[in-house]
Amino acid sequence: MAFDVVVLGSLHMDIVVSAPDRPRRGETVAGHAWSLKPGGKGGNQAVEAACAGARTAMIGAIGGDEFGRAILQNLRTFAVDTTHVGVRPDAGSGMSVAIVDAGGDYGAVIVSGANLLLSAAEVDAADRLFHAAGWLILQQEVPDAANIAAAAKARQQGVRTILNAAPARPFPPPLRGFVDLLIVNEIEAEAMAAVGVDSLATAMAAARRLLDFADATIVTAGGAGAALASRNGAAVEIPGHSVDLVSTHGAGDCFIGVLAARLARGDGLEPAARYANAAAALRVASPPGSARAHDPAAIRELLQSGDIEPIR
Repeated sequence: MAFDVVVLGSLHMDIVVSAPDRPRRGETVAGHAWSLKPGGKGGNQAVEAACAGARTAMIGAIGGDEFGRAILQNLRTFAVDTTHVGVRPDAGSGMSVAIVDAGGDYGAVIVSGANLLLSAAEVDAADRLFHAAGWLILQQEVPDAANIAAAAKARQQGVRTILNAAPARPFPPPLRGFVDLLIVNEIEAEAMAAVGVDSLATAMAAARRLLDFADATIVTAGGAGAALASRNGAAVEIPGHSVDLVSTHGAGDCFIGVLAARLARGDGLEPAARYANAAAALRVASPPGSARAHDPAAIRELLQSGDIEPIR
C-alpha cells in the first residue's frame, strides 16, 4: 500500500489539566478538571493528517503498558497504519502533562520514555513505507539519529520532508539538504533565527532567515497567522482568523497534519498553508473531540468569510 504521509515521531499519553492559570515557580494552583488524551507531536500530526483524508502511516515506539495500548488503539481508530509502531517492554510509554489556563493557552512537560529508543534501525525496518510515499513529517521529540536516517531515506526515495523543529534545539547539521519545509512557532523561531516574533512582519523576517535550513519555511504566529517564505522568492503573509478561543492545545499539530495532507493531494504550498491555517483556527475554536477542524465546508466558509460564529 502506498501512503500519502509517513510520520516518524513521538507518541505520548497527554494528561490535560484545566486550571485558572499555570503555576509560577513554587506555586500550587487548584485545577478544576483533567482528562487523558493520546498524543505526542508525532501521534497528533499523524491523526490530523489521516482525518484530513491522507493515507497515513506512523513510525514510533510505545511501552508495553496501559498508556501504550491506549495510544496504539487511538491511532488505529483514526485509520493510521501502526505496523511500524514498536512495543518496547524495556521502557515506559511517553507521557506529558499539559496545563490549559482560563485563556485557552497552555504549557506542557514531557517524559519521553520509549520515544528515546527510536533509532536508524526502526527507520530501516520501515523501508516499505517510503516507497511511493508523498511526504514525511518529522519533529524533535525523538533522537536526531532517527530523524536523520528517515530524512536521508526519504530523499533517496523522492519523498519530500517536513521538519517541525519542536521543541526548539540546535538544528542537526546532517539534516542540511534533506528538509524541504521547516515549520516552527514563535518560540522556536526566536531560538533558531534570533528574531522575536510578535506579528506577521516579524514572523516573515524569521521565515526568511530560516531559509538557511530548508527550501521553504513557515513561521506560525498564533492568532496573527503564519508567514511563508521560500528560496524561489515567495513571501506570503497569511492572516489569522477571528474566532472565539477555546484552547490552543493541538493547534500547531493540526496545522502541520492538515498541511501535509493537502500537499499530498497536490495543492501548492500557499493554498495548502491557507487551508491548514483555517483548520487550525477551527481547532482552537472548538471543544475537545470536535471534528469541525476537518469539515471541508466549515473550512471553506472560514476561508471565504475570514471569521466564524463562536463554536460551542
